[in-house]
Amino acid sequence: MDVRTVGVIGAGVMGRGVAQNLAQTQHQVILVDVNDATLESAREEIYQSVRFHGLFKKTEQRETPDAVLQRITFTTNYELLQDADFVIENATEKWDIKREIYPKIDAICPEHCVFAANTSAISITRIGSVTKRAPQILGMHFMNPVPMKPVVEVIRGYHTSEATIATAKSLLANMGKEGIVVNDAPGFVSNRVLMLTINEAIFLVQDQVASAEEVDRIFKTCFGHKMGPLETADLIGLDTILYSIDVLYESFNDSKYRPCPLLKKMVDAGLHGKKNGQGFYTYRSTTL
Repeated sequence: MDVRTVGVIGAGVMGRGVAQNLAQTQHQVILVDVNDATLESAREEIYQSVRFHGLFKKTEQRETPDAVLQRITFTTNYELLQDADFVIENATEKWDIKREIYPKIDAICPEHCVFAANTSAISITRIGSVTKRAPQILGMHFMNPVPMKPVVEVIRGYHTSEATIATAKSLLANMGKEGIVVNDAPGFVSNRVLMLTINEAIFLVQDQVASAEEVDRIFKTCFGHKMGPLETADLIGLDTILYSIDVLYESFNDSKYRPCPLLKKMVDAGLHGKKNGQGFYTYRSTTL
């Protein structure tokens, strides 16, 4: 299927990255959020991101930020998704929130439209169960920052058809990315491993075995990782990390996924990482 218009639900960190990447690869984008202020913030951030992307990628053909933004419709009106060939949902990593979205877009979008959940932990099969198009539901776990990451974890639900997988891989190829297909299971591959690593790193800080800086430095210098686990946690968002670990804990009923109490305390205190300026590290433009 030729995908021309893509709906992107959620204008948070991941949603705006997906929208930017799509618009920069000549797709028409409908970016939907329930909050006008979030949409305006997304517009400004995409403008700045495209501007800096052009400065650093001097060998690529560059477009102005305004030219890229012209391909994005910013709206709070879900009805505009009636023209979408493909929808990528990026809502908060909570089942109760995602559960409300899918029946709504199922009634609005055309029959051929494919739905992809940008999730790191929630079951794709479960999402398919609240729609009338389970064969057209799959997962797309994008990494942050979306425009800079070349690979996406693609998740096949119980009913996902091969045609849907092919459409998703074709769309990703047009976005300059490769899709690696895995089967549906809590946390899939990446987060089942990554969340345990981050959670254990937080336990190390809580137990005063090492500081956050020391934990991260060991991973970067000993293993050659570009970022340590706690820097990664700040980049993803500590609230998102907690949601993901909670899903793993509830799904497996296994104590090895028990969220670290320090993580819960930091989230309760409003320390969500880079997106609001304070997590294990302090960032510029804090809103606290």
